[in-house]
Amino acid sequence: MNTRITTLVSLLAAAMFLGACSRDMRELEAWTTEMNQRPAGRIEPLPEVKPYETYIYAAHDQRSPFTPDSVAARQVASGTGDGLQPDFDRPREFLEEFPLDSLRMVGTILMQNEMYGLIRATDGSIHRVREGEYLGQNHGRISSINETRIDLTEIIPDGTGGWTERRAGIALSE
Repeated sequence: MNTRITTLVSLLAAAMFLGACSRDMRELEAWTTEMNQRPAGRIEPLPEVKPYETYIYAAHDQRSPFTPDSVAARQVASGTGDGLQPDFDRPREFLEEFPLDSLRMVGTILMQNEMYGLIRATDGSIHRVREGEYLGQNHGRISSINETRIDLTEIIPDGTGGWTERRAGIALSE
């Protein structure tokens, strides 16, 4: 009895499947005919490729832009200049390990008539600093501290073998 039901169900499913495959194709043929009768679209032509024009360098009698000018070259060669350079022999302070832009001023403390700045490092620790101490990776020495700002002078390479001073500061973070 189970075999008969299974066979009957299988035959019914096959008849439905074959019936779906033999559906009327007139609708599909009408759509295809309509699409073929539409005018074809216009395709824009490719842009014209311009030939490459070579450049001839005609400034052979001028100084090369890849070598330093003569004044800077003489200073580098002779080791002269204005004599400004960082003190490499002094012991480095803890806050010189951090880039200046990663340090945050979080407040000030006035102790024994001396103003101290409070600096938060990237590791979350807070440090007390005063004038004359160093901050940042560019030999920055604190020149003044007030309630809203710590000013310092950094000594940075000038690109010609010498050093130059640059003013910087850290403002109070909100």
